[in-house]
Amino acid sequence: MLAFAIKRLLHTIPILAIVSLIAFGMIKLVPGDPAVVMGGTNATAAEIDQIRRNLGLDQPFHVQLGAFYWNLLHGDLGNSLLLNVPVTSAIIERLPATLWLSAYAMLLTLIFGLATGIIAALRHNTWVDQAATTLALIGVSLPNFWLGLVMIVVFSVHLGWLPTSGFVDPADSIVGFLRTATMPAAALAMLQIGLLARITRSAMLEVLRQDYVRTARAKGLPEWVVVMKHALANAMIPIVTVVGLIFSVLISGSIVIETIFTIPGMGALLGNAILRRDYPMIQGGLLFVAAALMLLNLLADMLYAYFDPRVQVDRDG
Repeated sequence: MLAFAIKRLLHTIPILAIVSLIAFGMIKLVPGDPAVVMGGTNATAAEIDQIRRNLGLDQPFHVQLGAFYWNLLHGDLGNSLLLNVPVTSAIIERLPATLWLSAYAMLLTLIFGLATGIIAALRHNTWVDQAATTLALIGVSLPNFWLGLVMIVVFSVHLGWLPTSGFVDPADSIVGFLRTATMPAAALAMLQIGLLARITRSAMLEVLRQDYVRTARAKGLPEWVVVMKHALANAMIPIVTVVGLIFSVLISGSIVIETIFTIPGMGALLGNAILRRDYPMIQGGLLFVAAALMLLNLLADMLYAYFDPRVQVDRDG
C-alpha cells in the first residue's frame, strides 16, 4: 500500500506542473492590466509604468514564466496586489473556514446520501423507494446558489432562526458554528446528497442480488448485519470513488456559497480576486485548489485499493 501511495503521489507532480502552466497562461490571456488595478483611477501613466516594472510585467513571457516557477519551487506564490500580503499567508488564513464548511457539508452528504440510498434499495419498488428517488432527483436539480438564497429568505428573514451571514470557528463556539454554517453547508451539500443517494441505491441493489447475501439471510443473520456487513461493505467500492469526487466538488463549489453567506474562506477570497484581477492570488488559489483536489483523489484511490486489493495489483502490473 505504501509503494502504491508513493507511486500515485509521484504521478501528481507532472500534473501539478501542467496545471500551474495552464493557470499562468490563462491569467495572461484575461483582459485587464494589474498595474492599472494597483495604481487606481488617479494614477498617472508614469506611475503605472513603474508599477509594471516592479511587478516584472514588462518582461517577455518566458522570463515571467521562469520567475514564476523559480519562486514556486521556493514556496513563494508572490504578493496579493489588493491585500498587499503574501498569497500563501492569505490562503492559510482563509483555509480553516473553507475546510470546516466543506467537512460539515461532506458529513451531511454522507449521512443523508447513504441513508437515503440504502433505504431506497431495501424498499425497492415501493412508495418509499419512489419518494427517496424523487427527493434525490430534486436535490440533483436544484442550483446551490438558488437554494442558499431561498434558505436565507425562509430561515433568516421570515423565521429568524439562523443568521444571514458570518462564520464562527468551531474552536470558539460549537453552537455558533452550527448556527452560522448549517445553511451554507446544507445548500452546498444538497446536490451531492442526491448524487450519492442515487449511486448508493444502484450499488446496494446490485449487491443485494448476489448469492452471498441470500446465503447470509438463509443462515438467519439479523437484517442489519446482512445490510451493514455483507451488502454495504461490498457496495463501498463505487461509493468511495464518488465520495472523493464529491469532496473535491464541495471545496471548489464553496466559491459561490461563501460569497452569498459572507464567509471569510478560500472561496470568497478567490472569487474576489477574480473580480478584482488580483493575478498572483488567482494563480495561488488555483494551484492550491488543484493540489487539494489531487490529494483527495489520491486518498480516494487508496481507499479504493483498500476495499478492492485487485485494483492495486492491476496498477502495479
